[in-house]
Amino acid sequence: MMEAREQASHDKVRAHAFEELSWSRRRTTNLLIAHRVIDKGETVGPEHQKIKADRPSLLVFADDDPHANFSHDCRYLFYDAESGAFHREVPAKFPPVTAKDPIELIPFHEPVAFIRDPIIFRPWPILRCPIIVQRQRYAILWSGMSNKRHLNDMEFLYRTLIDRYGFNPSHIYAMSYDGTLNTQDGVQTNWPGDGTPYRIQLTGEGTRADFESAIDDLKGKIDSDDLLLIHVNNHGNWNGTPGSASFCTYPSWADYFATDFASKLGQLPKYSKLIAMLEPCHAGGFNAPILAQSTADATSVASAALEPYNSYVTADGNWDPFARDWVAAQAGHDAFGAALAFNPDGDANGRIEAEEAYAYSDAVKDPRDTPNFSESSEIGGDIALGRTYAIWWWWCWILRELLEPHYIHLPIPEYYERLQKIQPELAKLAKVADRHSEELRKELEPELKKVVEKAFG
Repeated sequence: MMEAREQASHDKVRAHAFEELSWSRRRTTNLLIAHRVIDKGETVGPEHQKIKADRPSLLVFADDDPHANFSHDCRYLFYDAESGAFHREVPAKFPPVTAKDPIELIPFHEPVAFIRDPIIFRPWPILRCPIIVQRQRYAILWSGMSNKRHLNDMEFLYRTLIDRYGFNPSHIYAMSYDGTLNTQDGVQTNWPGDGTPYRIQLTGEGTRADFESAIDDLKGKIDSDDLLLIHVNNHGNWNGTPGSASFCTYPSWADYFATDFASKLGQLPKYSKLIAMLEPCHAGGFNAPILAQSTADATSVASAALEPYNSYVTADGNWDPFARDWVAAQAGHDAFGAALAFNPDGDANGRIEAEEAYAYSDAVKDPRDTPNFSESSEIGGDIALGRTYAIWWWWCWILRELLEPHYIHLPIPEYYERLQKIQPELAKLAKVADRHSEELRKELEPELKKVVEKAFG
């Protein structure tokens, strides 16, 4: 418990910090006080901000845009630890914490609060036709200074890759924070999408070294016909000059600049397709460098925010809306299993292409986000996570009737685990169906042409 003198100093600090806010900022700025005294000479927050306490200080963190991912405008207010007298205000872009020094920040003015544990109805997702795949597909999911929302987005994508698209789990590199389910918000246990334990198998930390290690490992695996999906979540930075965008790495927010990130991707051997989906603030600054360095025949890059701007968070703090909705378009349902706002398959060809997933997330976006899309050529946006196969509607109709009783009664992870075991046999049968469908098309096309010409000349 605080002594009376210490309590008086804290009360004085809190009152001053609040009274210094303009009337409008009192409704938009959250104020938090550090739980301990900051020592003289101590570095506060990320080292690259170069902010140090020049005396023993009480610290107030003023977050001027609480629903934005970092980096964004915020301030450190320093007060004399003994008297509580205001000393100085320092502009910043990141909170005064790192993973190695997790200073507890206690809110005392929180007009912009996240909704705690919202009650959400979770329907059973609709059963969809199994994806038939022949080429190899790989994925890198990476997040540095993760909050729970970043882990949640990645869990949604991980489940979609495994369940909907039949990715081999050993082909997914998943890296976040310290390599566990820990985040800046604490250790996570149950995914808010369906309330079940997280299924993502993390293979590393959210460091630059671990991301580059994944690329190095892929060098000896990825082939000319293969596909690679790269998803980056987390926070981003930008110093105000074009081309200076970066991702924030664990454990101290250090910059991983777009040029370095793209250069590392450029070390991969030739392969077929690259889909990149980037959630962090300022991620639009990565689009052009990735396109320039990609060794894929076709490349698409979707980012949540243009280089000068932030990406934003949902009101409950559980999701980044751009990433969540991009994945939802791929999954065919939202994070809670419910139907989408509309069918993202704009050309009705039975697959969700990269540009269609982007178009869906852009259409339902948080108005504060500034999504942007780039592609290497006219076919860059046509990349899909599952292959196109020319079989007729009866294929899915038969499979649906056969699979639905098992889908309804089995736990979803078990259902998809069993489904993946029969994928090779389904692929063989799909080839047979493709061949007969093509034969039937060639047989019917002349007859159909006669009927149409008879009616229309």
